[in-house]
Amino acid sequence: MPRTPGQRAGLSHDAVLTAARTVFAERGLPGLSMRSVAGALGVAPNALYSHVADKNALVDALLDDVLGALTPPAPDTDPVGGLRAVMLATFDLLAEHPDLVPLYLARQGARGPHARALGAAMVVLLARLGLDDAAAGRVVRALIVSTLGYAALATADDANLNPPELRADLEVTLDWIVRGAVS
Repeated sequence: MPRTPGQRAGLSHDAVLTAARTVFAERGLPGLSMRSVAGALGVAPNALYSHVADKNALVDALLDDVLGALTPPAPDTDPVGGLRAVMLATFDLLAEHPDLVPLYLARQGARGPHARALGAAMVVLLARLGLDDAAAGRVVRALIVSTLGYAALATADDANLNPPELRADLEVTLDWIVRGAVS
């Protein structure tokens, strides 16, 4: 079987994401392109298409890759505690990557395998609390939207906002959402 241009260039998906992270950090979203990532890798742009379909797929992969640092809650964990823990860990992770928060907001989260695994684990915990799939999906969306919103506030360039205080507010909000959903 013939090798693709990306394989001939010796690229891997991880190498492409690493270069994309570097380019994004240096140039922001306007400077992130298939051509700029290829330049950083020293290959022709067509070599990247073996690993990502286009710039949108590259950004999606970049966002999902960051979520790979999170561990989905175990199915047998305390549901409320597990949901709170994964959302607070998400907030903390987003606070470490403030430049990516606007991208998560614009895309309404991430769509890749890590994001799907986190969402599926959350649905399992919500099912243990008695929610059906439709209700669990709504609660997961509410938890994600709240977490993204608080992360956006915490990473904004506004000196009046206190990230630890916002994190504490998020914790209360997460409890309200979960308790409201199951009552």
